Amino acid sequence: MRKKKENDGSISAQFSTPPPLRYFPTMPDRTLAIANRHPRLRLDRRGVAAAIAALDAHPDECRGGCPPGELSLAFLTDAALAKLHGDFLADPSETDVITFEGEPLAGLAGEVCVSVDTAAAYAKKQRIDFSAELTLYVVHGWLHLAGYDDLQPAKKRIMRRAEARALALLRRAGAMPRFRLKAKRR
Repeated sequence: MRKKKENDGSISAQFSTPPPLRYFPTMPDRTLAIANRHPRLRLDRRGVAAAIAALDAHPDECRGGCPPGELSLAFLTDAALAKLHGDFLADPSETDVITFEGEPLAGLAGEVCVSVDTAAAYAKKQRIDFSAELTLYVVHGWLHLAGYDDLQPAKKRIMRRAEARALALLRRAGAMPRFRLKAKRR
């Protein structure tokens, strides 16, 4: 830490390395909690926070946006997400995203749980960018919290259009987070 005397006589501190981040303020009524529970995923937490901040800054484009309060993002393995799927939705199959609504009056926006493995497998199969696919899963969960549904074909088409708008917004804002998977050990 370096201390610096300001012109007004006060002393400011400058840290050589930033403290570890877990919670990120993204808007006045938003706290972001990021849990990376995937052993091989490397993510840029500030980049993820910037993406959420960009989405939060344009609620008019997505039905008023995600509710205020703490938003939790969990990056999980297929097995971990399948367990949640079974425990909470009575379906133990693998899935890509599960969203749990929060309680805005208690300061909880909700939780978005995404499968890193599913995103990686799909990106590889379709020959698309892994970061873009995983970002799509985060956007998908955020949109569920904003009130979008994808269980019926007509609603699914509306959600797909909202996903495309949200991803375009992130690209325009330069807020597409980067994700990387470490190689599997042999």
